[in-house]
Amino acid sequence: MSGAGAAVARAAEEGPLPDPAGLRAIITPLASMPGALLPVLHAVQDALGYVPESALPLIAEVLNLSVAEVHGVVTFYHWFRRSPRGKKILRVCRAEACQAMGANALVAAAETRLGVALHDTRADGTVTLDPIYCLGNCGCAPAVMVDDRVYGRVTPERLEEILLAEGLA
Repeated sequence: MSGAGAAVARAAEEGPLPDPAGLRAIITPLASMPGALLPVLHAVQDALGYVPESALPLIAEVLNLSVAEVHGVVTFYHWFRRSPRGKKILRVCRAEACQAMGANALVAAAETRLGVALHDTRADGTVTLDPIYCLGNCGCAPAVMVDDRVYGRVTPERLEEILLAEGLA
């Protein structure tokens, strides 16, 4: 099973909505906007930290869309998270300048040190490791970002220092 059918199946496994009345309160005021789906998805993610599969049928119902349409948008845009994120987010720049200056080594070091792969959250919920495609810090490549703090000229050794300072080591 794939696509929207899989989304409905995962929603059933996920259980009830975190708060159906609360979600409806987020969705309904935005529903009359032209092209309301993206603003609704952003609002749900802002409120919950992610867009749960179990919310897709309610979003589809309120916006008079199919679950397949909502699922397609959520899975197309990388910004939308489909699972809870960690308390902290480590983003490693994957743009060309950072790639040329050693970002792959940073990804490998982060995955090893944190015990989590790109796009995933550590089992204890403390950190999510995500790629990002340009932090605007190309002159100081490679760069990483922890929450809202950007670090440049990061080596695997410096990454270890950053993780310690951020309470992630």
